[in-house]
Amino acid sequence: MEAFSDLKTPVFEITPSEIQSSLKKMGTVTKDSLSPGSRTALYYREGGEMLWFGRQGITDMADTLLQQLSHVDEIGFSASGFKVREIEEDLRRFKALDFDKQYTVNDVIARLEYRLTHAYLTYVAGQQYGFVNPKTAMNRVESKPDSLGNVKVQFVNQYDVPILRPTTAFYQKAIRKIANDSVGEMMREVEPTSPLYRHLQRQLSDSLGDKRMCVLVNMERCRWKERHPMPSTGKWVVVNIPAFMLYAYGPDSTMSMRIGCGKTASRTPLLTSAIEYMQINPEWNIPQSIVNNDVLHHAGDSSYFARHRYYIAERATGKKVAIRSVSRDMLASGKYRVSQDGGRGNSLGRIVFRFKNNFSVYLHDTSTPGFFQNSWRGVSHGCVRVQRPFDLAHFLLDDADEWTLDKIRISMDLAPETEQGREYIRTHEPEENENGRKLPRKLISYMPVKPHVPLYIIYYTIYPDENGQIQTYPDVYGYDKSVWNYLKKYI
Repeated sequence: MEAFSDLKTPVFEITPSEIQSSLKKMGTVTKDSLSPGSRTALYYREGGEMLWFGRQGITDMADTLLQQLSHVDEIGFSASGFKVREIEEDLRRFKALDFDKQYTVNDVIARLEYRLTHAYLTYVAGQQYGFVNPKTAMNRVESKPDSLGNVKVQFVNQYDVPILRPTTAFYQKAIRKIANDSVGEMMREVEPTSPLYRHLQRQLSDSLGDKRMCVLVNMERCRWKERHPMPSTGKWVVVNIPAFMLYAYGPDSTMSMRIGCGKTASRTPLLTSAIEYMQINPEWNIPQSIVNNDVLHHAGDSSYFARHRYYIAERATGKKVAIRSVSRDMLASGKYRVSQDGGRGNSLGRIVFRFKNNFSVYLHDTSTPGFFQNSWRGVSHGCVRVQRPFDLAHFLLDDADEWTLDKIRISMDLAPETEQGREYIRTHEPEENENGRKLPRKLISYMPVKPHVPLYIIYYTIYPDENGQIQTYPDVYGYDKSVWNYLKKYI
């Protein structure tokens, strides 16, 4: 080689140590809070081996990646979101040996290596787990000025579904696929396959403006995957907030009904749980936040508490106390509980469906069903009010006999359907309290749901109705815009 040393041209001289130094520098100076960007930076910052170059130059995997990325418009994305043009320009320089002092061979190789890895990891992680983290996009939607007038974003936990996010093992697998010439296989493997996603993808070609944004945001929702899916029991219940609808799916049938949910100021949280039991004629223990906002200024007003059938009890002992003896300060202290007697007129209605969650929300009946006729049904402090509560109870109960169902009907003041139930009505007059008010016939007050039925409170502005027809719904809480603000960098 010494005989050819005088032919050496500096701009063509590849220096591995210089390339590694450039890669480490890019990994150090790059500030990217998104997972693929931070993983790419970490890989090269820690001296990771080159993935896209070998002794024969750049590998075919780079062409495979670029070929796949040339079709990102099919999922509504822009190639610019993956820096495809910049990668193609550096690739052209490398293949044409178009180097000079400004674009040295080492700089071009380092830049190609880094950008190819970043684009690849961004695509596969995004398609597998979502390009947007919903806990970031949907739980940081409140803004509030501080005492100096500076607007600060508040963290409000509204999306409480435990979802999968890319792990170290996922990125290690993705990197191994490059070494094994399996980039195309990996990119196909991560494609979402749900029927709704495929339907939305087909809609893209005919969607413009706000409609296109809506389609892309709902495609993104299809990418989010739950970390611990609920075990299948053959039944499940879905509440879709934008549709103001509940869907109950069984082995042989689907039931749907209208719902009321949280107002904009008190949104119903998005969550996954399982309905465990139901209570008939429940008392309503009023949350402290509602006491502070709605009840506090009525402290000492016995007529107000009587009209609403509220009573006050000490939290520590459960002992009821006289209304006139409790001041505003005492109610605000949280040491006293305000509750509403069960039965007719109770805010929870005649039945409530309980499930574990971090918000003290539940599905329940209502004493004011008139709002079900409205198209906008954001009416609650966060709970979900259901239009046909007995039908939902019947759906949830496996193998309930007719007398059990009639005991629920009678307890809810519904007409019985068995002769035994009708006979009970004829022979049992309802009791009265000290004020002459008729009390509910409490044939049954608690009913377990076994097995527990999975419940999903979701937020899709494009979603199939009870007949399987895809419908579009308004963005009632503004979550489409919140997700779009993070997603649009790829568009």
